[in-house]
Amino acid sequence: MTRSLFGLTGRRALITGSSRGIGAALAAGLAESGAEVVPQRT
Repeated sequence: MTRSLFGLTGRRALITGSSRGIGAALAAGLAESGAEVVPQRT
């Protein structure tokens, strides 16, 4: 069970540069917190 520091349920996040590295980790973390993630490769 993963514990989230905050909840983002019902929120959207547009992540640029999300195909690898920090962007991918950020997208995964936001998705775990409940956000609808919209990845954008750059």
